[in-house]
Amino acid sequence: MQEGAAGGGRGLGVSKQVRALKLVESSAAKPITDVSTARVAAWSTQVGEFDRVLGGGLVPGAVVLLSGEPGVGKSTLLLEVAANTAKSGKKVLYVTGEESVGQVRLRAERTGALTDNLYLAAETDLSTVLGQIDAVNPELLVVDSVQTIAANEIDGAAGMPSQIREVAANLIRVAKERSLPVILVGHVTKDGSIAGPRALEHLVDVVCHFEGDRQTSLRFVRSLKNRFGPTDEVGCFEMTGEGINQVSDPSGMFLSRGEAPVSGTCVTVTVEGKRPLIAEVQALVVKSSTPQPRRVTNGVDSARVAMLLAVLERRAGLRLGDSDVYVSTVGGVRLTEPAADLAIALAIASAVQDKPIAHNLVAFGEISLAGEIRKVSNGKIRANEATRLGFIRSVDSEVGDLRAALSLGLNW
Repeated sequence: MQEGAAGGGRGLGVSKQVRALKLVESSAAKPITDVSTARVAAWSTQVGEFDRVLGGGLVPGAVVLLSGEPGVGKSTLLLEVAANTAKSGKKVLYVTGEESVGQVRLRAERTGALTDNLYLAAETDLSTVLGQIDAVNPELLVVDSVQTIAANEIDGAAGMPSQIREVAANLIRVAKERSLPVILVGHVTKDGSIAGPRALEHLVDVVCHFEGDRQTSLRFVRSLKNRFGPTDEVGCFEMTGEGINQVSDPSGMFLSRGEAPVSGTCVTVTVEGKRPLIAEVQALVVKSSTPQPRRVTNGVDSARVAMLLAVLERRAGLRLGDSDVYVSTVGGVRLTEPAADLAIALAIASAVQDKPIAHNLVAFGEISLAGEIRKVSNGKIRANEATRLGFIRSVDSEVGDLRAALSLGLNW
């Protein structure tokens, strides 16, 4: 019996005893109330929309990972952040592994990002990057991108999971040792997720995603993870020929206001994070010339629109089965929340009956399969934003059901 137990012990393995180290005073545990936050106070990047997403600015020693589709403008945004920070008096090191310093200089000239405190280095070797940090001693480090840097001590080409893990671990170590904020650019895969090992997202302090349709100028920065602030903030930017501009009040970009009301249009209020945005939905309904009517959407979920068409036909008595239906948003904004249901339904009903909706009317509310108008989150924020922009009439969950909402919206 004892022999079997011993054999079992050998199979499980017996770990060696780890001796406790004698702590020095600086590393000893202390009450949380005695910990000073003076050295970790956030400072502004001088780009307000980026600060909004970060939770007020960059925290010393924080590592930020910014991902996004190729060509969406990640490098342009971070060059703007680096230049504005440098102009405020801080020394910034911008390491590029995808371009030469001459190419970055040309873009900086075009966007007005030239300043003496901004240092450029075109490097793909981790040891050289660490040497550049020692030489420049920056107060902000930007690495574009983490997938292009490789460590000689690790087998494999740059961009391999082992290389990304090693590069990220070393840059994070430097960030914590020096209280140096670091911004890393990350590539994405075909399905839009961040390339490389998932451990990369766990290691960094902040994960942001830069998104936008390349057919339009509007761009959004969303926070997916933030150890220092909320994750429901959104920063708005506009890409121009001179670079990237902040959009502090983007609502006007999503409206097409003519002099006379036009049938098939309705305004709604969507909420991106904590920010309310006014958006316009347009619909066009025409008799179909094919046995299978077309359903075309842009900026709204096609499955959601198909469900709303079924509810309109069954609960509101609109004949749509023999018509082509086109639904789109203005300005390239995407409406993904159910709060846009009522505006979409009103726009479609307006197009079917050829009745314009009043210019000063806004609609928001979720429509159930039973034809009920349900309350949506942040109703007060939506109403205040609509009032601020001059929309004095609203159709929302207070109406009750779909028939009453359509009657009120089309006959106000």
